[in-house]
Amino acid sequence: MTKEQTWSQRFESALHPAIARFNASINFDIELIEYDLTGSWAHAKMLAHTGIISPEEGEQLIAGLEQIRQEYRQGKFHPGIDAEDVHFAVERRLTEIVGDVGKKLHTARSRNDQVGTDTRLYLRDQIAQIRHKLREFQTALIDIAEQHVETLIPGYTHLQRAQPLSLAHHLLAYFQMAQRDWERLQDVSRRVNISPLGCGALAGTTFPIDRHYTAELLKFDNIYANSLDGVSDRDFAIEFLCAASLIMVHLSRLAEEVILWSSEEFRFVTLKDSCATGSSIMPQKKNPDVPELVRGKTGRVFGHLQALLVIMKGLPLAYNKDLQEDKEGLFDSVNTVIACLEAMTILLTEGLEFRTQRLATAVTEDFSNATDVADYLASRGVPFREAYNIVGKVVKTSIATGKLLKDLTLEEWQQQHPAFAADIYEAISPRQVVAARNSYGGTGFTQVYQALLAAHKLLEGTD
Repeated sequence: MTKEQTWSQRFESALHPAIARFNASINFDIELIEYDLTGSWAHAKMLAHTGIISPEEGEQLIAGLEQIRQEYRQGKFHPGIDAEDVHFAVERRLTEIVGDVGKKLHTARSRNDQVGTDTRLYLRDQIAQIRHKLREFQTALIDIAEQHVETLIPGYTHLQRAQPLSLAHHLLAYFQMAQRDWERLQDVSRRVNISPLGCGALAGTTFPIDRHYTAELLKFDNIYANSLDGVSDRDFAIEFLCAASLIMVHLSRLAEEVILWSSEEFRFVTLKDSCATGSSIMPQKKNPDVPELVRGKTGRVFGHLQALLVIMKGLPLAYNKDLQEDKEGLFDSVNTVIACLEAMTILLTEGLEFRTQRLATAVTEDFSNATDVADYLASRGVPFREAYNIVGKVVKTSIATGKLLKDLTLEEWQQQHPAFAADIYEAISPRQVVAARNSYGGTGFTQVYQALLAAHKLLEGTD
């Protein structure tokens, strides 16, 4: 005797076992079970509310759904491949618990609008969790930045020494990236939080349902205005994967810098044992595994975004089985982003230490104060482009003689231009170079202290 099928008796024989395994999604969409139970709870209440089923039947369904929830949480509910997906697994178990009334749960509902509802409920919760993790990451950045406002670090363009920076200013750049991520997810959540429940398979239903009632029960902000769109839309998932990809871009950029900073060539940070590993054959090594893994995992999130775009780009309306492929990538992206945010937050708070003496020395070893020499001349009436060319010659001469700008005598300065005076040395000291950049958003210490105050205000009263 064949097991019960989820579809009608139009079919005379069961699926081939290999095709049944190929077709099933229960192995991964079980992730949605709590959300499927919640969506089914709201649907059952609506069916009773509108008189489609009796109040007593509604209560039976709700009690049965709650029993399944408890069974799942206690590890007693283990649907297999024969259930095909989480939706039928729940419906079948519900019927076992409450009898034939369980078969009424699917009245005025299709698995198409059901899975769309479940996925949105899931993603709404995950977005809230990721935004909370972003706040923890931002807090870690602020905490370190407050300790290093007046710690200097070489700034780079093209990975070449450019101008010295406040280390806090550098770290707060990542705070701002994370802030955009936090705000972007808030915007995505608006389009996630729209209910497709009641759209049916594609055309709505003949039953007198109340879609606004279920949307209110499930705390959706709105409902889909078009049933075809409601069951086939995955824009919200693509938008989330775009936002997730940008989070990973930002984490990966910071990870790359930590990797560079911890190298012997830079020696800007020391990795602590709690966040580093060793080599199996080279006993002297300490490897930056955490940032390397974050950098590597970024690609898998990008891949999931690309995969869903490719899935969607050729689908006719409305639902197609291809859409079953949206979930594994979505689930994995959520888990990857959360894990990477947690790992990078721990790395910042517990896993690395800035080598302040090395940083202090590093900003005196180059010509990154050359722009300030040009600014010095420009402030004394020399046209900037002329000043730029003068300083280029000074740097060229200094390199040829093995000197840094700070090592030039006043006579050597004045040979280049009479506008140079004894105060040139203070003007090109690394600390003054940083402090002088006091334009809004700049690396000047006054600006950085103000930026920290603004960062704290952004975090106040948010989860």
